[in-house]
Amino acid sequence: MSQNSTQHTPKRASLHTLGCRLNQSESLILQDQLQAEGYEIVPYGETADLAIVNTCTVTNDADSKSRKAIRGFLRDNPDSYMAVIGCYSQMGAKTLCEIPGVDLIVGNQEKMNVLSYIKEGKNETPLVVRDQMIRDDFTIDTVGTAAFTRRANLKIQDGCDFMCSFCIIPFARGRSRSRTMNNILEEARQLVERGALELVITGVNIGTYAYEDQTVLDVVDRFNEIEGLARIRISSIEPTTIEEGLFDRMNDPEHALVPYLHIPLQSGSDKVLKIMRRLYTRQEFINFIQHAHDTVPNICIGTDIMVGSPGESETDFEDTCGLLLNSPLTYSHVFKYSERDGTAALRIPEKVGGTEKNRRSAIIRRISNQKLNEFQQRYLGQSVEVLFESEEQGLWSGYTEHYIRVSIPSNSELKNTIHPVRLEEIHGDFVMGSLIESTVLPL
Repeated sequence: MSQNSTQHTPKRASLHTLGCRLNQSESLILQDQLQAEGYEIVPYGETADLAIVNTCTVTNDADSKSRKAIRGFLRDNPDSYMAVIGCYSQMGAKTLCEIPGVDLIVGNQEKMNVLSYIKEGKNETPLVVRDQMIRDDFTIDTVGTAAFTRRANLKIQDGCDFMCSFCIIPFARGRSRSRTMNNILEEARQLVERGALELVITGVNIGTYAYEDQTVLDVVDRFNEIEGLARIRISSIEPTTIEEGLFDRMNDPEHALVPYLHIPLQSGSDKVLKIMRRLYTRQEFINFIQHAHDTVPNICIGTDIMVGSPGESETDFEDTCGLLLNSPLTYSHVFKYSERDGTAALRIPEKVGGTEKNRRSAIIRRISNQKLNEFQQRYLGQSVEVLFESEEQGLWSGYTEHYIRVSIPSNSELKNTIHPVRLEEIHGDFVMGSLIESTVLPL
């Protein structure tokens, strides 16, 4: 701890989270830790004694958003303690040190221990804690007591060994490592006891989870034993790591695993997949998602597409569009390639310009909207169960097990309840519906 620190005990704290579900899961635990230490949690941007920004560095835009969030808070709270944690802290500590008012920069190895570094208060110069990530199995302290009223992200794994040429995450998060099963189950039970009806399994590369010969399939089955848990959802998972047994669970009406997968494709071109160092071919990906669709007929399959990566020609891009249009994929998230220092893709000379990246992104979004609309159409007029999460201007919103976003007009209190809804009309990325019966179905 800096010798320039002065004793200070902040009582109001704010958390701001950028990036993935994994960051969201970690921030929830940090919020619990803050509350256990006596802090009052206030929305980010309000007056607070302490701010923690959990950063992302997957793209240049993510870096920029992190810096903007930090500067914006410090502009309104110049005397507050500012702690910056996470992936950008790991990779961009030098740049973060140049932002006036930053007190603490903690990389990923120590981010969950950030509170132990801020007890002495504000520093004249930033304290940087950026230890090398270790590969040992890990645990996370879970102390939460506050009610939980929406889907809960739960971290089971960290890091990645795949080393795709475009990706900075193995450098920012380290190599793959797994959380101990008992520690995972402890947090899962706590979240359900606090009211969570759906658990979303998260990590950097969750399909590589391996603890004492147990896999992500064992995690799913152990979650299914937790009384009161209505749904289990798997977040993004690499196609080469998906176990066949997951489909059996999705088809089992007695199992809580929902029929949903988000499987990153990145490109529909074999040439680009090879440049990216992905571990499958175009045809292997097609065969897998077709198998998933045939095995679980009502499954929703989302994907990620990266446009404008080095070496991607117009023909390569058209291959990607064709795969999306002619496959069972339901929707796609599109990302523009962003250069990351230290990645192998920097050495590839054939670059795609910014204007062309924007054009390709717009085309993928249009295809995604078309595919999503086709999937939504299949359920119009049908009864589906919706887990409601939020209300705005008399409209309650939530998600079906297939990850269709649904809104209904209702004056009832529906938060954190599951209710049958008839789907009636598509409005872009959500579907309007109506309650089928007046009695809410609590779990």
